[in-house]
Amino acid sequence: MTKIVDTYPRKVRTLDPVFITMKDGVRLAATIWLPEDADERPVPAILELIPYRRRDGTVFRDMKMHPYVAGHGFACCRVDIRGSGDSEGVLTDEYTEQEQDDACEIIAWLASRSWSNGAVGMTGISWGGFNALQVAARQPPALKAIIALCCSDDRYADDVHYYGGSLLTEDAMWSSFILGLGALPPDPQIVGERWRAMWQERLESTSCWSSVWLRHQRRDAYWKRGSVSEDFSKITVPVYAISGWDDTYFNAVPRLMEGLGGPRKGLIGPWTHAYPFLGDPGPAIHYLKEAIRWWRHWLEGVDTGIMDEPAYTTLIKDPHRPALFYPEHPGRWVQDPSWPSPNVSPKHLFLNAGRLGEVAERGEAMRLCSPVTAGRDCGRYGGYGGDVPDMAGDQRREDGLGLVFDTEMLTRDVDLLGAPVVEFTLRSDLPLGALTARLCEVLPDGSSTLVTWGSLNLAHCESNEHPVPIRPDGPVTARLQLNHCGRRFGTGNRLRLVLSNQHWPVLWPQPGMPVFTIEPGACRFVLPVRAPQPGDGARLFDEAEISPPVPMEVLEDEQHSRILTIDAGKRSETLTLSSNHGRQRLTDRANETWALVVDRMSIIEDDPLSARIDTGWVLGFKSADADAQSISRVVVTSSKTQFRLEWRLEVRERGELIFEREGDEWIDRDHL
Repeated sequence: MTKIVDTYPRKVRTLDPVFITMKDGVRLAATIWLPEDADERPVPAILELIPYRRRDGTVFRDMKMHPYVAGHGFACCRVDIRGSGDSEGVLTDEYTEQEQDDACEIIAWLASRSWSNGAVGMTGISWGGFNALQVAARQPPALKAIIALCCSDDRYADDVHYYGGSLLTEDAMWSSFILGLGALPPDPQIVGERWRAMWQERLESTSCWSSVWLRHQRRDAYWKRGSVSEDFSKITVPVYAISGWDDTYFNAVPRLMEGLGGPRKGLIGPWTHAYPFLGDPGPAIHYLKEAIRWWRHWLEGVDTGIMDEPAYTTLIKDPHRPALFYPEHPGRWVQDPSWPSPNVSPKHLFLNAGRLGEVAERGEAMRLCSPVTAGRDCGRYGGYGGDVPDMAGDQRREDGLGLVFDTEMLTRDVDLLGAPVVEFTLRSDLPLGALTARLCEVLPDGSSTLVTWGSLNLAHCESNEHPVPIRPDGPVTARLQLNHCGRRFGTGNRLRLVLSNQHWPVLWPQPGMPVFTIEPGACRFVLPVRAPQPGDGARLFDEAEISPPVPMEVLEDEQHSRILTIDAGKRSETLTLSSNHGRQRLTDRANETWALVVDRMSIIEDDPLSARIDTGWVLGFKSADADAQSISRVVVTSSKTQFRLEWRLEVRERGELIFEREGDEWIDRDHL
């Protein structure tokens, strides 16, 4: 049970707004929480730099953590990125050089304050985790350590744009959100009479960022910029990398653990795209205590013992039945001294006809041609917690649309920790195609729970930077690495590997429907088996504590739905994901905010060129002087050789249309 705490070792004061002037004259808006006596007893500063509107966007989580940390002897500085929230300028893309330049200036500014001890940390989740890593690679002198949550070291490998060399439908969803978010005005209570001119500047700079992202379908210089995996040696400060198994970004934690050379720790819990103190799903942990231990060690030089503990901590989830959302993931915490871990060994199994076996068995060739609707029940690319039905349901239907390989019934529990790998050789009758692998746990009643998955565009077998078409009927030999997992497979259950060559609506389908031919016994499945260790299952974290949430009145409750419509006559399927995030009045600042999103993905059976995603947001902000609502929409379809991107933005003030912009363009497909 999360405990709300309002008394801390040091009394806290809040500075809001604080404007930090960049060298080009642009002023960035910030909120700073710090001890009242910081001028007499200087403290380290912790920076979070993100574009999600600090006073009416992330305030719901900010107020639960920043005052708490400040009360334990730190100055927490939450800054709106240039062109967002109450900051001046325009926001043109993710993770720009300008953003990193601004971050380095802010860090120097924080270090020079009279209340600062000169040491600065940087943290954030998602966007804020990405730029914490990127800024660390810049090596600003005052930056001494970072905590990066739910982010990636490789912008092409597994962000929201591409995965395994295929286009993610999440790209359009994210683009629609940022299109609408960027069209909201700053708060007149904060920026004064300039608010309308700032708003107009933002609107005039409006563009759909998918127009850029779709023009970079391979891992080129665009994606390398901001991917710290290009040169891990540039990061010399200590890094604490954190994510959750129900998020999209957990693969980066072991990659950072393996790639970085300096002090580092990794933590993967059960959570979705949320801070660990929120427990979405549970169990929540006292993340703020863990963060304070980290910061005190690296920003104050106090030995808190955090670096004496094992470097890599993960939750091994217990076996469970499939569900579209989870209030909690039962399991146990385990710790390993490093990653890769000496406690994990590979287990090799051969893909025989319908079976996974320790000995290869030859036989009649297996053919694979999944329908374009394969993947429908595999959940969203990443979950957002609560009762949002984002997770994968029962996989029995999906299993029937691919090639299935089962183990015998397990005679003992088996723990996996790491990334399973399929080593395969196949032939394809078409030059373009993708192979998807799913690892499931099958219970005695036949229900099938998705544990992890992976996919590989076969044109990217040798390189994400220089894809080449498959040679029809020529052998393709490669490795398909699935996502990392931490999972116990229970006695009496079975492990199931399923291969398919469609994964809609997570991945955009290839223009054709290839037939793959696979020889039994010619492929292997490599499982990362972790041996039990003394201390497994120990209680590692206290119950979560937070500072009091922002005072608010709920005007409209949240509602979420996942609706599948099948039109048998037209042989079409439409999956509609709707999330009404409700409407809230923030009573301490007289603001209102609301949000609604609908993602609609449709496809016609046996026609990959019929794939369509239509995604749109309604975002609103209201204060004493401003009353604005943005309505954004992004639609992606395709032909055999091109993607079509259509988008539209409408902005209304007090219900009247004041701005509109739209685009319609065709972009060549590049081995997709």
